[in-house]
Amino acid sequence: MQNKIHIGSRQVILNYSRAYPKNRESLLGSDSFKRFISYFIHSMKEDSPKLYDYVLRHGKFTEDEATENFVTFLRILAIFKIEEIDSEYLDERDTLLEVLEEIYKSWRSLQRFGYMYSERTSDFGINNLVQKDSSLNDLILRTYRLFEEKVQGRPNLVYRQVQAGTNACFSVHHSDEFTKMDEYKKLEAIPIIDTVMLRTPMILHPKSSKRTGMFTEIDHNPIDSFRFDKDEWFCFPMKVGKLLCFVYFNSKYTATALSLANLFELATREEAKEKPDLIVLYGNEDNKNETTFYHDTENDIWIGSISDHPRVEYFGYMKKMALTLHNLAMMHRGWLPIHGAFVNITLKDGRTKGIMLMGDSGAGKSESIEALKVVGKDIIKDIDVIFDDMGTIHVEDGVPYGQGTEIGAFIRLDDLDPGTPYRDMDRSIFMAPENPNSRMIVPAAPYRTVVTNHKIDLFAYANNYTDEYGLKELSVEDAKETCKMGKRMALGTTQEVGISTTYFANPFGPMQQQDVCEPLIENVFRSLKDNGIFLGEIYTHLGFDKQNRHGLHEAATELLDFIRKD
Repeated sequence: MQNKIHIGSRQVILNYSRAYPKNRESLLGSDSFKRFISYFIHSMKEDSPKLYDYVLRHGKFTEDEATENFVTFLRILAIFKIEEIDSEYLDERDTLLEVLEEIYKSWRSLQRFGYMYSERTSDFGINNLVQKDSSLNDLILRTYRLFEEKVQGRPNLVYRQVQAGTNACFSVHHSDEFTKMDEYKKLEAIPIIDTVMLRTPMILHPKSSKRTGMFTEIDHNPIDSFRFDKDEWFCFPMKVGKLLCFVYFNSKYTATALSLANLFELATREEAKEKPDLIVLYGNEDNKNETTFYHDTENDIWIGSISDHPRVEYFGYMKKMALTLHNLAMMHRGWLPIHGAFVNITLKDGRTKGIMLMGDSGAGKSESIEALKVVGKDIIKDIDVIFDDMGTIHVEDGVPYGQGTEIGAFIRLDDLDPGTPYRDMDRSIFMAPENPNSRMIVPAAPYRTVVTNHKIDLFAYANNYTDEYGLKELSVEDAKETCKMGKRMALGTTQEVGISTTYFANPFGPMQQQDVCEPLIENVFRSLKDNGIFLGEIYTHLGFDKQNRHGLHEAATELLDFIRKD
């Protein structure tokens, strides 16, 4: 992206390497500021005809003329006392103040991002990036206050230090290491992200709040038909479990892509030189409205393609495509993907247990862990999260071990204890908090913890549809069949509502290649039983009434009793 500023899709992206305002004079005199004022004036035509009419001086100017005149007025206002200025914009002070407030509000209503090229800055470092971004935040805030206080004729009495600059910033570089393969050569034109700074809590308002459709396998490599403008795309390199994944994203989805930094480990520049195991093309302008994947067997790369469409602005598309590719790759390596939650519980007396709960979206996996924290608050010392959505079980020397894929959790706010989001909000990203199925992305565990082997003491299917309470042990055959049936009461977090079934409660890999998954299930469940690991069901009752926490409380209480047993 070579533009100094890009405005569109309810977001603005600033290229710090092309233009960076060091002071108020350079800010107000910049082409970027003029472009934003032009954008604002045009938006007022429908949003606020009164202010639109005022800025155009009641039809005297065109939009372009009004942009030039109003920017010139603001540059004068920044320097002189208001009594020294002769301008017809001052004839209606109350309206001028309203315009200034709306300009500031319009700016802050956009999702705002800044970036710079790390390889083009001789002294580049994270402090350089943070300093630039923080200085811009301070400059915009001080400039708005200057205008406001001059026009209202007095200082403010209350000051709020909001995020007036960007929501996040990042640095990028170019690399031609892995793209030595001819079929992927075109990707080297897309800059790769190497550093991210998030201003948390970060509140985003995507157009969509649920995922629809399925990820389907195709017989041709989507990279062959991938067409893109190199100035409109970035690459987010990340670790999904132990696998390297390159997410190439259309810049209109920058907010969604940068949110990955709270959920997956960002790959280092050295790691990003390696051939990726997985590639995601997010916002592919192919006019197909598809979510598909392909296995390049010659290079052993799994590739997912998500068409550019308003519905895919939901973060779940990006996250689940990456996890689907991971799960498929790991299944072919003999590892069984688990859609669930896995934690290591340490009691104050030193006893520890590894608790793994399995189930599809809305079954109550994460909610059961949250309820366990509440009922065990007096005797639980630590809870180490290994995974909160997707992980794996593999067998080494006859012993089953669990590993995770993510360093964070993508949690539905509706099903959490009311106080939970506020405990972690200072590090979180909130998505559409005003809508049903609103979510938060919060860091959960260090990467080194996620990809370490962890012993399992209990494996239970999260049942949200049966009118039973607590925890129940099952035979290996019943546990296997229950998990393969993947039954749940769907809560509308995807396109499903009511009782549904999904093979192995996992539509992200196992369902697409059941023939590969079937022998893995047999091997892992037999190993769980042979190692004396509890196999059963936990009853959450979330499918009956999300607001009634009694079922969760009973389930968590019996979980705690299990953990306390020697």
